[in-house]
Amino acid sequence: MSWVRMWIHLVFTTKNRSKILTAKKTRDKLFEHIKENAKKKGIFLDVVNGSDDHVHCLISLSKDLTISKTVQLIKGESSHWFNANVGVEKKLSWQDDYWSVSVSESHVSCVRKYIKNQEKHHKRKTFSEEIDEFMKKYSWQQN
Repeated sequence: MSWVRMWIHLVFTTKNRSKILTAKKTRDKLFEHIKENAKKKGIFLDVVNGSDDHVHCLISLSKDLTISKTVQLIKGESSHWFNANVGVEKKLSWQDDYWSVSVSESHVSCVRKYIKNQEKHHKRKTFSEEIDEFMKKYSWQQN
């Protein structure tokens, strides 16, 4: 029997970073749905949270799904569900791109805590500032 444990911190944004998810109640409904849908599709999504224009997920990657396929299953279905069920003025669309990095087992609890505290975190720092900080801190280059 295969056993795979590959933690991924996934971040994706609304199209053009539109602030569609401003209401906490709306975000919570979406995040709960994303988690339920992931479970149905065999994706182990440990925690999901975000702010008004983006979503963070901590995922343990399946042996059967690539990162790309996992992201496609989460994003595509969630925007369709949101637009059909939540009833806000603007339609939710996700940006085509996403950001993902591996997380070592020893850092999972730290990343989990970071994701759970997104609302508080983004009162101090914008999403763009956050990404720029990560890029500099870890010397990452955009491909």
